[in-house]
Amino acid sequence: MTIILAGCSSSEGQFSVMSSADAYEFITSETDVTILDVRSEGEFLSGHIEGAVLLPINEIEDRAKSVLVDRDAVILVICQSGNRSRSAAQELANLGFTNIYDIGGIMSWPGEIVQ
Repeated sequence: MTIILAGCSSSEGQFSVMSSADAYEFITSETDVTILDVRSEGEFLSGHIEGAVLLPINEIEDRAKSVLVDRDAVILVICQSGNRSRSAAQELANLGFTNIYDIGGIMSWPGEIVQ
């Protein structure tokens, strides 16, 4: 499993990057993981990872602390193609969340997608 730390400066929080294949394996072996889908509600309803929590990227600043109450919990962030998940992971890290993993886009998810 390859994990890459990201973050531009000491004033920004850091998050890690995990491939979707590694994330799939991680999810199957860990029970205490939050999968955070940062797409729109319409995208989420068209197909998502079972058990994922929807928090659109434009709502993170206002709602993350109420939706994700444990700042030290493992959170895997996913979007459609990988762009929004990276931005969302950085935003969560900046808000003080400590175990954030950007797992890219659902387009490359190797597991089952539910509606």
